[in-house]
Amino acid sequence: MRVLVVDDDRRLVGLLTRGLTADGFVVDVEYDGNDGLWRATEHRYDVIVLDVMLPGMNGYRVCARLRAAEVWTPILMLTAKDGELDEAEGLDTGADDYLTKPFSYLVLVARLRALARRAAPARPTVLRAGDLELDPATRACRRSGAPVALTAREFAVLEFLLRRRDQVVSKAEIIAGVWDEARDVDHNLVEVYVSSLRRKIDAPFDRRTITTVRGIGYRLVDEDGNVD
Repeated sequence: MRVLVVDDDRRLVGLLTRGLTADGFVVDVEYDGNDGLWRATEHRYDVIVLDVMLPGMNGYRVCARLRAAEVWTPILMLTAKDGELDEAEGLDTGADDYLTKPFSYLVLVARLRALARRAAPARPTVLRAGDLELDPATRACRRSGAPVALTAREFAVLEFLLRRRDQVVSKAEIIAGVWDEARDVDHNLVEVYVSSLRRKIDAPFDRRTITTVRGIGYRLVDEDGNVD
């Protein structure tokens, strides 16, 4: 899941980035309202964490501008203020949820996942393709009822493909959705992780779930799919 955090509190942002990354999120950061508005408009995110008090443009205005531009990415607003009027203003400008600082990290993560699910009804809590199951909340993978051990990166690649089941996705799209944007990732690395996933989720179960579309990328299908 890709998250944009827009907050000028660098200490808090650092803590959030480390925590969210460890929990399997891909995190982009901006410290200014104008920069946050640009990034949220130009790039695709599953959810946005947006502070109210920002240099350049406050969070209320950023949120309002995004909605005016028909950017419907779920927005969780953060503020040091605690009051019904502040909460109402945030929600009235188009925010989907609201947290007052200081807040519980566990509550933040739970709300981010809930917002992502509500934003796309087709995204169930547990992702499935045939007898393959992936639970992003518990970081568990099972095939035919048997647990499958995955590394954090393997899990993220598989989650990306499952959320786009039956769609052809390029290596560039996988990199953009799974790796931090600032990192220079070789496209061949995608092949490495796809091969590793095939060895873990397909070969032992006599399945062919991740198919190759030559010259384009990959498609995740139900277990009886064929490699092109």
